[in-house]
Amino acid sequence: MTAENAGIATARSIAVAQTIPVRAEVDLNLETHLRLVHLAADAGAQVVVFPEMSITGYELDLARPLAFSETDPRLATLRDVSATKLVTIVVGAPFLRGSHLYIGAFIVSPDRTVSLYTKHHLGAFGESARRDGVLPPAEATVFEPGSQDPLIACGTGNTAAVAICADIGHPAHPRHAVARGARTYLASMFVIPSEYDSESTKLRSYARRHKMVVALANFGGPSGGLASAGGSAIWDERGEPLVRLAPRGSGVAIAIESDAGWRSKTFMLAAT
Repeated sequence: MTAENAGIATARSIAVAQTIPVRAEVDLNLETHLRLVHLAADAGAQVVVFPEMSITGYELDLARPLAFSETDPRLATLRDVSATKLVTIVVGAPFLRGSHLYIGAFIVSPDRTVSLYTKHHLGAFGESARRDGVLPPAEATVFEPGSQDPLIACGTGNTAAVAICADIGHPAHPRHAVARGARTYLASMFVIPSEYDSESTKLRSYARRHKMVVALANFGGPSGGLASAGGSAIWDERGEPLVRLAPRGSGVAIAIESDAGWRSKTFMLAAT
């Protein structure tokens, strides 16, 4: 990718994609992914990160029947657009290996390879998520904790690490990412409204403490019977906001770094 201004090298260009998944409609959800990847890549993004389990939605009862593999043919269209647009795509889906089920972030690279991050720390929603007297089941009742943790090339001389939701509640997680050379932290999330302020504050603090760019990708509408806070955002190394999306709706927010500093863009899809 080239910078808009001749002679200015682009160091990093990151996009967070905000989606509203449709329950059990993987093909439809993938169509939205492709639209958002095209928007982000055409605006200059080198890496696009989607929310936790973005392809299937946060549907724990459907996680096993809808689970993906690293060679899953349903990822073919994402491999194609990654190669065509020279953009790395981080998408979320349950991952099944043998009988073992994980929450995965599939990392689709322009060379058409797919690597995988598996969620290290499984989560559970607090009392604010209770509906009709019932809390959603804890993730540990469905999934196993994972350990796969690849890094991602992110622009000129930059490396990014991935986190999935509850991972960010463990300060050792971003600290380990920095120790491995990451300067960018990509958080694939599902954050409900009552938890957004605390989760975004946590991510901003990691940006300041570790002097890294931090991105949060969240749903822009409900999933798994729970409301989502939207507000997908990117913060710079000082924890200052670079760009943020609205609480509702599907779209992308892009932050582009060059020798001239940061610039940002947002695009929202029309409601259907």
